[in-house]
Amino acid sequence: MRTDSSPGTDPSLGVLPAREHLPAGVGDAPVLDVVIPVYNEERDLGPCVRRLHQHLVGTFPYRFRITIADNASTDATPDVAAALAASLPEVRHARLEQKGRGRALRTVWSASDAPVLAYMDVDLSTDLNALLPLVAPLISGHSDLAIGSRLARSSRVVRGPKREFVSRAYNLILRGSLQARFSDAQCGFKAIRHDVARVLLPLVEDTGWFFDTEMLVLAERAGLRIHEVPVDWVDDPDSTVHIVKTATDDLKGVWRVGKALAVGALPLDRLARPFGDDPRDRQVPGVPRGLARQLVGFCVVGALSTLVYLLLYSGFRTFTGSQVANALALLVSAVANTAANRRLTFGVRGRDRAVRHQAQGLVVFAIGLALTSGSLAALGAASADPAHSTELAVLVAANLAATVLRFLLFRAWVFPEPTAPAPPPVPGAPDASRPTYDHELRTGR
Repeated sequence: MRTDSSPGTDPSLGVLPAREHLPAGVGDAPVLDVVIPVYNEERDLGPCVRRLHQHLVGTFPYRFRITIADNASTDATPDVAAALAASLPEVRHARLEQKGRGRALRTVWSASDAPVLAYMDVDLSTDLNALLPLVAPLISGHSDLAIGSRLARSSRVVRGPKREFVSRAYNLILRGSLQARFSDAQCGFKAIRHDVARVLLPLVEDTGWFFDTEMLVLAERAGLRIHEVPVDWVDDPDSTVHIVKTATDDLKGVWRVGKALAVGALPLDRLARPFGDDPRDRQVPGVPRGLARQLVGFCVVGALSTLVYLLLYSGFRTFTGSQVANALALLVSAVANTAANRRLTFGVRGRDRAVRHQAQGLVVFAIGLALTSGSLAALGAASADPAHSTELAVLVAANLAATVLRFLLFRAWVFPEPTAPAPPPVPGAPDASRPTYDHELRTGR
């Protein structure tokens, strides 16, 4: 059954359908494919897989598969994996000749025929009772990705102070640098819907431990829904993870992704909520689309731009007249204001039409210049030598008036909402007003 309340889209039109509850017991393919990436784990692999298999047989109501992804092991891990696959019908193994957890997950997930894909670490540090709550939102169609969180309030975690400090510090870095809102990037307990993975994974570059973080950041920036599950987690004292090297590689990944996001190099608009119905995409009579969010973003950008403008004006005013200082300060702040509003307020990503938007922004700037220059001229006519504080007060008032006009021009002219002729609604008919996903891929919009 569908989980949305609006008319569905027709898959024959090339549109990704709304998320649907996955049917149980239909076809031979499993609903869930749990991947266990391993490297030289001959001792722990057998007990891990048997315990996981027993748990899934006893608790999971759908068909499942366990895939052992061998990352170029040099010990007896391939033999153990082959023996497990031969003795347990739901187990298979895949051999990769290169190391890297991200590489293993990308390879196995891309080749899987299961609609829900998951992975967990071989040490089974996470209690398996969290597995069904992890994948249930994906099966039901509620979410796109799901992660286990060791940092949630209700999680119960046993680990040393060193790992605790590193984990919390890393997540604080993600929040501060990439504005990440998920709580735990590196817990080895995650799941993703196959249709989401098919279009998201090609954008993820990392092949190692940063793979998880990059995938989650891109998914979050694209507007996909990430479900978090509090977990019970016990640290494995025999873990072979090198904390310093992993942390260094992760920081390099944070810099790379942050830089790509800052310059608009990632085509995240191709992923912007293509998976299912989103109430924010609905047209509600009397409610302008996205107006509240745009107003908040515009006010924040406007407040920062005004502060920059006043600082620039004060600096320029020390060596030039008020009119020249006003023009220079407005010009510099206007370019920055247009770029910030383009990205943050109106959600325009990439470099397409960036020059045109800046040119239109300069036209809007000229209108603001006319208002503020006229105000200064009026002040000069009223007082031969006005105080600097009086000049600033007049400029703030003039900028407030120019700001209202700037927002209206930005919304209606510079960054207008894309419109498409919509046919009269027919109950049960496809919604032809939404652009197809194929069209988004072709145009990059």
